[in-house]
Amino acid sequence: MLQTLAISEHLKTLAEVETTFGLHPNSDRSFFTEWSEGLSELTEEEIARLNLFKQRYLYHRKHGAIAEGAVNFMIMSPLLEMAGFYDPPYLLQSEVSVNIEVEDLDGVYRGRIDALVLQERLWVVLLESKRATLNFDMAIPQALSYMVSHVQSDRPVFGLVSNGGQFMFIKLIQQMGLQYGLSDEFSLYRQRNELCDVLKVLKRLGGIGL
Repeated sequence: MLQTLAISEHLKTLAEVETTFGLHPNSDRSFFTEWSEGLSELTEEEIARLNLFKQRYLYHRKHGAIAEGAVNFMIMSPLLEMAGFYDPPYLLQSEVSVNIEVEDLDGVYRGRIDALVLQERLWVVLLESKRATLNFDMAIPQALSYMVSHVQSDRPVFGLVSNGGQFMFIKLIQQMGLQYGLSDEFSLYRQRNELCDVLKVLKRLGGIGL
């Protein structure tokens, strides 16, 4: 009988995810170029909207933790709309359940996340802003675990992890084993508005046939 293991309880670190699923980190910059190359410039109107989103987030965050729903309203939902992901051919799914069977293990890893999944190629994982550093660090291995369940040979799967103030992109591909790469971290706490960079990357991912 297969044992059910909760992803959130048993896969908390990158080391655990790498060992369980046979993942290999690839830090070569040529492996994950989608977040840094071929990015389009934004319009003045888009930049003005993103500046407003940043100001709103920092204003509310200054007064305390922001719940996941509020972050979604203020940052993530309008960001995805600006990137064009609410229109055809994209199809959104939320509160996704994932089951992953692992060879040589009498168990199934199971999880359910409040995530948006776009065409099973882009996973957007949104976290509450409280205890932001801990949650953000833990979200990366969990996002990778969910992405493993949908990776296809030679077709990359991408992820975006955010708590509203920090953003990081993930690439996973089955190529000479399972390899993954991480982008730089984008933050709203820097002087330049790095939401502009996040939107550029989202548009780039949307333009490569997700």
